[in-house]
Amino acid sequence: MSGSERRSLIRFLVIYLTSTFLLFALASWIFYHAAARNIRQQQMQALRLEAKHLLSQLRMLHQSNAPVLIYPRIPSARSAIFDIDGHYIFGDFPQPPELNTSRRPGMLQFRINIDPYYLGAAWLLVQRPFDDAPLRALRRNILLYMIGGGVLFAILGYFLGRLFIAPMRESVEQMNRFIEDTTHELNTPIATILTNIEMIEALEKGNDVRNELGRIAIASRTLSRLYDDLSFLSLKHPYHRQSVDVDLGALVRERIDYFRMMMEAKQLTVTREIADDVVVSIDPNDAMRLVDNLLSNAIKYNRTGGELHVTLTRQRLIVRDTGVGIPEAKIATIHERFRRANTSEGGFGIGLDIVHQVVEYYGFGFSVHSEVDVGTEVVIELRIMRNEQ
Repeated sequence: MSGSERRSLIRFLVIYLTSTFLLFALASWIFYHAAARNIRQQQMQALRLEAKHLLSQLRMLHQSNAPVLIYPRIPSARSAIFDIDGHYIFGDFPQPPELNTSRRPGMLQFRINIDPYYLGAAWLLVQRPFDDAPLRALRRNILLYMIGGGVLFAILGYFLGRLFIAPMRESVEQMNRFIEDTTHELNTPIATILTNIEMIEALEKGNDVRNELGRIAIASRTLSRLYDDLSFLSLKHPYHRQSVDVDLGALVRERIDYFRMMMEAKQLTVTREIADDVVVSIDPNDAMRLVDNLLSNAIKYNRTGGELHVTLTRQRLIVRDTGVGIPEAKIATIHERFRRANTSEGGFGIGLDIVHQVVEYYGFGFSVHSEVDVGTEVVIELRIMRNEQ
């Protein structure tokens, strides 16, 4: 992982984990207070039931004729009875409490009116300590859940971060490959031009320099084609199209002649079946890019001494070679920019991308049929075509 990718991943994790922790903490705080309130209400409800039970015992004691009255007690709480004026009568508190005493922290307190009076008492006060064991268990469980959730979200965030930076990594890798391929592609024709110029200068006047001039011509045309393709794709440069009637047959013949030296350098056998009067409404530059990239790929990825077949009818343009071929798994994405099915030859992976852009703009059909080590066939369906009138 590069330094920029690592920094991006760390920033993502900091933002992701911080926001997740804050949301998780807020949810835990809301849950804790709701649960604590529910626990207190449950204990208060239990205290009310105990107070009502004590009240029924006081009533029974009031109605009894026993010579000695024994004040009923609750094991888990303390209670006291008061008269109508709030004066303490009796209870099991260590010290007589005040009826209107406020609730102390950590204590549950319940006051109930006695009507009718039992034993001369008008009020019953019941109090017991709040049992905070459930709250301690709740806090412990929330802390454990937060730690476990933090670990889980950290692992999830790491993989999400890797997933999010994957497109950036792929783009950087594609750009690096593009720069490397650009350097290679431009260096080869430039070196060829310089070498052959030196050879021409070294030859004695009057000697045949046709071969050297031919190599210079091939290198120059390669540079020209690379420049045109890169200009077409550079930074989504707005491209103005003006469709006119183009004799596609004449254009295909012209471009085959344009690449003749490259074909001869690779010792290719060229077979062409080109129909006359195939007139298509298309921008001339788009038509040239379409044909040039099909022919260039067929030459580049062909084997030395192989065959190149070009067929043009009123319905379709077919370019077939006997080269390295394309694996079946890569055919579906071969038209994407910077995609190359084979790295044994130079190239940027932009040829079929340009072809795909052109056929998509004009509504042509586009299909690729290939078999590894057998060859590749590219078919352009000329669906928008102007027939001869």
